[in-house]
Amino acid sequence: MTAPPPGGGERDPSARVYAPDFLTELFRNPLDPGYADAAARRAVGPVSRVRQVLGRPVSLVVLAVIGFLFAVAYRETMAEEPSRATARAGLIAGIKQREAETDRLTVRAEQLREEVGRQRDAALSGSQASRLRNLEAGTGLGRVRGDGVVVRLADAPQDKDAVTGEEAYLSKVLYSDLQKVANGLWAAGAEAVSINGQRLTATSTIRQAGEAILVDYRPVTSPYEVRAIGPGSMRDTFDDGRAAALMREVARTTGLSFGVKEVDDLTLPAAPEPRLRYAEPSVSPSPSPRPSGSGVGGSRSPGPSGSGVSSSPSGGVR
Repeated sequence: MTAPPPGGGERDPSARVYAPDFLTELFRNPLDPGYADAAARRAVGPVSRVRQVLGRPVSLVVLAVIGFLFAVAYRETMAEEPSRATARAGLIAGIKQREAETDRLTVRAEQLREEVGRQRDAALSGSQASRLRNLEAGTGLGRVRGDGVVVRLADAPQDKDAVTGEEAYLSKVLYSDLQKVANGLWAAGAEAVSINGQRLTATSTIRQAGEAILVDYRPVTSPYEVRAIGPGSMRDTFDDGRAAALMREVARTTGLSFGVKEVDDLTLPAAPEPRLRYAEPSVSPSPSPRPSGSGVGGSRSPGPSGSGVSSSPSGGVR
């Protein structure tokens, strides 16, 4: 509520003053007032000779300062380039050293595993040792030999960019392509599969991290060889499958290399020992106090479903 105007009478509606609308003002005066001021100054007279003479040195000084700043920035960048190259070379050398050390430890672990297997076979009977070897072969923890199929995938040939002159790939094999091929071989009856020497198990992963493809966190590079040991019909079954048809179409349209061939007497290495995790029973809650007045000795309070035995969080009682 507003107070009435002095004098007790009502204000005339025609005397109200409205604020100018923004759009109306914009269309009424589209030019910035500064343009009008500049035009007015030019209409009064040309720029004085003194201002022209003084403006040129100022412009030259500004250009010189800007050029000096660019020169300093370029010099600092070039001065830091050797240190960056040295740091990059150090990182590459460290990565190669760690890879060589990992390969050496992998070979040593394989030798120790074979020694443990020989000692185990000597301690066990023939049937038990044979059963363990079959289980290891099926789970990927044992080296296997046999006839199978090799699927080879490779990136498209390198091509130089017409503008920069840098080498660039037209198309690259993706981690999903390796997943499709591996799954297609499993579906075709493969009993053991490896990618570039990395044996696949039930817990194996095929992922991509930036430009690299990782199989069980080990990098693999082009060309990729997916080897599989299985029945004699595996080649034809895989060729007739969806994965092979899709990869042939991708190779035809993008320039990737894709080929399938049968190979006799393949040898697939054993997978590294997995980190097993075991389920543990959860802590059972403390028993609730028995209600007073129970006349039956040894009776148990009913569970949520009304049964005579209360359920435990671990799924029941033995």
